[in-house]
Amino acid sequence: MPELPEVEVVRHGLAPAVTGARIERVAVLDARSLKRHDGPAEDFVERLAGAHVAAAVRRGKFLWMPLAIGSASASSTPESGAFGEPVEALVVHLGMSGQVLLRARDAEVAPLTRLVFDVHHPEHGALRVDFVDQRIFGSMAIDPLQATPDAAAGGHGSPLPLVPGQVAHIARDPLDPAFDEARFLSALRSRRTGIKRALLDQTLVSGIGNIYADESLWAARLHYDQPTSSLSTRKARELLGEVRTVLRRALDEGGTSFDAQYVNVNGASGYFSHSLRAYGQQGMPCERCGRLIVREQFMNRGSHFCPGCQRLRAA
Repeated sequence: MPELPEVEVVRHGLAPAVTGARIERVAVLDARSLKRHDGPAEDFVERLAGAHVAAAVRRGKFLWMPLAIGSASASSTPESGAFGEPVEALVVHLGMSGQVLLRARDAEVAPLTRLVFDVHHPEHGALRVDFVDQRIFGSMAIDPLQATPDAAAGGHGSPLPLVPGQVAHIARDPLDPAFDEARFLSALRSRRTGIKRALLDQTLVSGIGNIYADESLWAARLHYDQPTSSLSTRKARELLGEVRTVLRRALDEGGTSFDAQYVNVNGASGYFSHSLRAYGQQGMPCERCGRLIVREQFMNRGSHFCPGCQRLRAA
């Protein structure tokens, strides 16, 4: 499943093409991709027609586009004051295999395309945004925006202190300027669970999935099942630092792509898979100690770690 770096790569590529653009037409090719939308496909289409996209915003693995309603000249943007403050957003969840791709209006519609948006941008002209999803675990939905409890920006990509209701329960991610480090460290050490389970809990910290949890734990020399209550404040802070380093490195390399499902808005793959030190490296020597990386079953998936320098220590 795409994690923070992969979703941020999509957001970063999408933002300049859709911010200020007017949605002219929506085609629902497969209504199953609207399973999180509260209403039929006709409602989805009617509410989007004529709306302007105010931004492309991300929190954790969730992506949304605040929708500005109003009239303006061709050169106006939602930030110019010609529009009211957005009250709802188009929420995007990529699921296991969702892709948001930018296309020319006359480009052939690829197989497995579920939703098609014709948009017009004041600078870039006519564009098309396609939502492609092989497994249909991803979705799009129109959702009301609500104020953030801390009055900080709802996510990366917009200063508005608003977040969709479907995303409100998702914690801030470690790269968010409003991330409360002290609160996170306290909550982490008070949990009665293994450290990897805690990192995957999106209500505690968002954006981290199986790949980056394994990579961060390897960097911090922590076993995936080490009890959170056994971590010292120093070790917990060290782990948080490694999480941030891993996420930033993955962002710099365009995310992790193992196959054609993980691509940016132009269909290009990321390169972080070449920098992995634990995830998917079972049978390969650990870069630190030379012991072979192993994979163990964990939460219906796998955990990759070095049995030499990531030993489970007494609580």
